[in-house]
Amino acid sequence: MLKKFIVLLLIVLLSKSLWPQEFLCDVQVQAKEVGGVDRSVFDDMKTAVFEFMNNRKWSNLNFLISERIECTLVFIISGAQQGGDEFTGTLNIVLQRPIYGTDYNSVVLNMIDDKIRFRYVPSQNIKYVDNAFTDNLTSILAFYAYILLGLDQDTYSLYGGTPYYEKAMAVVNSAQNSNYQGWQAFEGNKNRYHLAENLLNSAYQDLRKFLYEYHRKGLDTMSKSVDGGRAVIAKTLPYLQKVYDKRPGLYFFQLLLEAKRDEIINIFSEASPAEKVAMINIMKEVDPPNGSKYEQINKR
Repeated sequence: MLKKFIVLLLIVLLSKSLWPQEFLCDVQVQAKEVGGVDRSVFDDMKTAVFEFMNNRKWSNLNFLISERIECTLVFIISGAQQGGDEFTGTLNIVLQRPIYGTDYNSVVLNMIDDKIRFRYVPSQNIKYVDNAFTDNLTSILAFYAYILLGLDQDTYSLYGGTPYYEKAMAVVNSAQNSNYQGWQAFEGNKNRYHLAENLLNSAYQDLRKFLYEYHRKGLDTMSKSVDGGRAVIAKTLPYLQKVYDKRPGLYFFQLLLEAKRDEIINIFSEASPAEKVAMINIMKEVDPPNGSKYEQINKR
């Protein structure tokens, strides 16, 4: 009897500590520029996107409630067409990762997708089916869910995000004949296709090594040793250099710089003169438009 009670207690405790879904996703829909549309449509849209992102099971991973992936999706709707049920605008996607032993969240991704167009009617059922294109909003959300899940996993284990990038590419492939922008390779080198391709391309895997070692071996150790963690991070910067030498304008490379630039500057602001010089030399080479920002740490 006692054994049954203990087993039941463990089940209850585990059910309270584990969370079946992966995301703790904040969703915002801003539509100040749009007229002639019932404002309740945007409230309904926000709720539908929130429930889709947070209530769907995206992987076979199990997360503690405190471990859910923190992200933000901000839709800025700029236009409405076809009777007010087709919308255009931009989407800001932000991914943050908690750093072990601190209350600090590190930004892993902060990007804007400016090729957002989709149909939405109130109470629309957003339901994703693998390897099928149902509507553009569903595909956009599924694509970024897998990208965010992959990036998060890449920061905890080397190449841990691969299965999720493959899922994201499957979303891209399913959308090829949709006539919506953002999915085709020929549109330019900064869209959803190229983001997934960059992350899966073995030629640029040093960026994924950077993600893992920078976060797991560097930032996560700084609560115990700031100097030790900084030294590890210093060793990850040449990974950026290697990719820059291959393809300076790589889409994901530019996104990674945007996310990490200020953080890298802050990390090395209290470094030794030698560490500062080494960081500045590398970052000025790989991020030339912002070279002066790195040099500012010599004045601190």
